[in-house]
Amino acid sequence: QVQLVESGGGLVQPGGSLRLSCVASGSIFRINTMGWYRQAPGNQRELVASITSGGATGYADSVRGRVTISRDNAKNTVYLQMNSLKPEDTAVYYCNYKQIGVNSWGQGTQVTVSS
Repeated sequence: QVQLVESGGGLVQPGGSLRLSCVASGSIFRINTMGWYRQAPGNQRELVASITSGGATGYADSVRGRVTISRDNAKNTVYLQMNSLKPEDTAVYYCNYKQIGVNSWGQGTQVTVSS
């Protein structure tokens, strides 16, 4: 089992920035993919960004250029730096961990972009 704990959400004005963090603990395999998903009310959960243990990254078109995902393997932590935030970025953001046979989710952290 892998447990995930997110932090860093909150209320921010349009154009502002936030940095989300997610710490993984438990039976972590050295080869894995961590990512951030989000879910707005009435919408399906969607991938925002992902990063492999080797450092390969992927981004949703809607956030590309505004968001950077990174990780510190020594700390089992993944980060999501979000800049130029828009009201449509408002959602609950979930951390995800995947390895063979394992797909774990954090509890989610609310991000609200509003003036």
